[in-house]
Amino acid sequence: MENQELKSQWHIVMIVYGLYALGILTGGLFALVGVIIAHLKSGQVDGVIQSHLSYQIRTFWYGIIGAIVGVLTMIVGIGFLILFAVVVWQLIRIIKGFLRANERSPIDDPNTLLF
Repeated sequence: MENQELKSQWHIVMIVYGLYALGILTGGLFALVGVIIAHLKSGQVDGVIQSHLSYQIRTFWYGIIGAIVGVLTMIVGIGFLILFAVVVWQLIRIIKGFLRANERSPIDDPNTLLF
């Protein structure tokens, strides 16, 4: 049985994953809200919850870097391919994180660039 505070923290993690998913459809607007929430909560938790928040924060910032590279390389014709790869990468990380959070399992390596 989870206590109320832990349950609330898990809800926040799940909400951030949901905001990230919506962010893909809204050009990142909802993802921006999600990363702000993740940053605000990051120092207040530890353990399994922290692994998810770190993973979420890195997903956002690595995604931004990938999107910038994609936009800058449109002039040479590979930008759309890079942007597509970034969206697929983000979706995989969002789905993986959501499933792990649903199981109340940690992210094995929240610092990874991969999945």
